[in-house]
Amino acid sequence: MMARREIFRGFTNMLRGVRMHSGGIARKQFAKIEESDISTFRKLLGEKSVITNDDSLEFHNNDWMKQYRGNSKVVLKPKSTEEVSSILKHCNARKLAVVPQGGNTGLVGGSVPVFDEVVLSLSSMNKVLSLDEYSGVVECEAGCILQNLEEHLAKHGFVVPLDLGSRGSCQLGGNVSTNAGGLRLIRFGSLRASVLGIEAVMADGTVLDSLKTLRKDNTGYDIKQLFIVPRKLESVHLAMLGCNNFQQVLEAVAAAKFKLAEIVSAIEFFDQQCSDLVVRNLPGMSHVLETSSPFWVLVETTGSEDSHDSDKLYNFLNYCMEKQVVEGGTVAEGGTQMRKLWGMRENIPMALLKEEEVFKYDLSVPTSEMYNLVEIVRERLKERYPQAGVFGYGHLGDGNLHLNVTCPTADKEAVESILEPFVYEWTAEKRGSISAEHGIGQMKISKLYLSKPPELIALMRQIKGVFDPNGILNPYKVLLDE
Repeated sequence: MMARREIFRGFTNMLRGVRMHSGGIARKQFAKIEESDISTFRKLLGEKSVITNDDSLEFHNNDWMKQYRGNSKVVLKPKSTEEVSSILKHCNARKLAVVPQGGNTGLVGGSVPVFDEVVLSLSSMNKVLSLDEYSGVVECEAGCILQNLEEHLAKHGFVVPLDLGSRGSCQLGGNVSTNAGGLRLIRFGSLRASVLGIEAVMADGTVLDSLKTLRKDNTGYDIKQLFIVPRKLESVHLAMLGCNNFQQVLEAVAAAKFKLAEIVSAIEFFDQQCSDLVVRNLPGMSHVLETSSPFWVLVETTGSEDSHDSDKLYNFLNYCMEKQVVEGGTVAEGGTQMRKLWGMRENIPMALLKEEEVFKYDLSVPTSEMYNLVEIVRERLKERYPQAGVFGYGHLGDGNLHLNVTCPTADKEAVESILEPFVYEWTAEKRGSISAEHGIGQMKISKLYLSKPPELIALMRQIKGVFDPNGILNPYKVLLDE
């Protein structure tokens, strides 16, 4: 019989270990997959849920950016909590390393094998299980795709308190386990705050059922997993503002938070280099912006009274024009234009993928400092590598800068030597975070000390040991071995 609630978030992969040697990462003393293991998995899951052919393994062994590649020989696709539990009991007893995997849309190599780990894909656990329309609580499985949940909730007048560019393929389990931020954090807050309860499977197969739907429960440690979904608000407005410099951008942000306080839901920015890139690499976007501007700021409001919200938005725009905070802009008229304007911002990552090489940095820094780093990096590269492109965009509401640098493949190593560790060290000097959203994964394990003191890293290692004493869950990620 299937469990009452079939959810596995994969949160037990949150803290991991790695051993570094002069030659890179050494494989730990985990067991290797044998035919007897494959037979056991087939008995537990059925033939179709055990993937061993090379073509099907290709997707699961490669990260979204094509920078990291593992060599897993088997992908398991359980359909219930019991099946997840049985898999982990077997793997823990055999000392087989496991990589929980969702939509595999991560940007730091955290969701793919490093060596030959078993891939535990949650993609078959993809159902929306229930929605309480009175309390606004939805229960879903870890493999539920974000966009599918959005569409399901929209039919009932609700929205997910999360919006990501990868919504068509990312999964809720991964969103929760990485505490995804997204475009509307300024309105809904961190995703962690929207989770009420969880059902999770520990490394040894023990099932933790904490799927309470209570909003207040102060009876022990806070271990959560369910979503609280807000009502869908009918009044949505969007303005695209042009600014001549980043100081004007900052003043526009301050004005938006003051003039639109209770209805502002998103404040995003991108520079002219980003808009030019989108137009150049994605021809369908060529006519969205009628003019050019050194900086663009997107301000979105959501509320329940259209005329009230519209008046507030135009009062905000008039204030910005009078104070010479902005040089011009446009207000979206209808959903079609709204989607086009949002498309300029959301399609920047897709346009970057059209370039030969891309270095992606996801940083939290004081808002006033955000663009300084973009300009400094441009200056460092312009003489020696004039073909390198430097692009700045991000979430102004929470100080999250996405710094991206592109270059020809022939210059990759040289450009990287200029960028690293400079970008991370500059961020640390500003008391920022080297990863605002993307996580640590394989990419940033040697840089974690720049955001966390040794005492906290040691505590993280202890917590990892409590949940996963044999270290089988997602090894070689986040934490360096002592």
